[in-house]
Amino acid sequence: MAQTGKQLFTTLDADGTLTVKIEDVAIPEPTGSQVLVKMEAAPINPSDLAILVGGADLDTAHYTPGKFVATVPEAVNAGSGARHGLKLPAGNEGAGTVIAAGDSDAAQALMGQRVSCVPGNAYSQYCVAEAAMCLPLGDHSAKDGASAFVNPMTALGFVESARMDGQDAILHTVGASNLGQMLTRICKEDGIGLVNIVRKAEQAELLTQMGASNVVNSSDDGFMQQLTSAIEDTGAFYGFDPIGGGRTVDTVFKAMEKVAVSQMTEYSRYGSNQLKRMFIYGRLDNSPTTLTPGYGFGWSLSGWLLFPFLQSAGTETVQRMRQRVRDTLTTTFASHYKAHVGLEEMLTKEAVTDYAGMKTGEKYLVTPWA
Repeated sequence: MAQTGKQLFTTLDADGTLTVKIEDVAIPEPTGSQVLVKMEAAPINPSDLAILVGGADLDTAHYTPGKFVATVPEAVNAGSGARHGLKLPAGNEGAGTVIAAGDSDAAQALMGQRVSCVPGNAYSQYCVAEAAMCLPLGDHSAKDGASAFVNPMTALGFVESARMDGQDAILHTVGASNLGQMLTRICKEDGIGLVNIVRKAEQAELLTQMGASNVVNSSDDGFMQQLTSAIEDTGAFYGFDPIGGGRTVDTVFKAMEKVAVSQMTEYSRYGSNQLKRMFIYGRLDNSPTTLTPGYGFGWSLSGWLLFPFLQSAGTETVQRMRQRVRDTLTTTFASHYKAHVGLEEMLTKEAVTDYAGMKTGEKYLVTPWA
């Protein structure tokens, strides 16, 4: 008799109707290098929310047990035509125990082990994953290992990217986030300069207690001067931003240029030729990215995504990064959660409207068998 399990799906129709619900699905047998994981924990990361809630109006949505139906505004829906009508799984990463495996040596070696994995449908009771993308957790719990991939590998990826580009300092625009705290620990361990931007005094205090030396609060009256001083102190002309929309990148570029101009020995009406680089790696703000003149003629803005980076970094680098994550999973790469929710509970109005707010320090963990 075929085994079944519960799994979350999200569907966006052409008229802007978003349906997210839990369904019973048949579980396929793993083949070749695949393993079947009984999922125990999966985090709700900002990278999951685009497909999970898709900019929908969550306050006016209709909620029933194991399901909600919401409306996506036309401005957002118009850019989502490629997914209209598709029933998609959600949940990039999670952790659980391997209960079946394909016949490859790599898959068989994982039988019975607790692993973290990146199946793309982690909001499920069972997931099929590639053995090569599984990280054995040893004695670590599923909670410890649930967030062992996306944020840790992204934070390490920032540092690796900087080194590849000859940089020894980084700027990060959401320093107090879960990922930002990991980046702070990494940079401290590796001797990499880091400028952290935060929005609240308590966030600045948190990072300062962790040993961060260049933390600037965007809500302070002297923010621009603080930011300029931090960039001058570290030489951070290379930064990462998950906000995307608004003027954050614009503000950072202006501060970088101010520092670069102050270091010029001769005046140029074109500004500095100091290369200032920013990478957008998320869309916490869906509004347009606003840029204005005033950065000199040496700047670039581009996107940064984890999986393309890993593909370009090479096997040796990726393996080294993964081993570092495993070795310091509960220290450097520790994640903390505000709440644990089951599959059905994660679709209640209270939970959805809370975790969709993406507030610092209020990450949710999904436990599919709760």
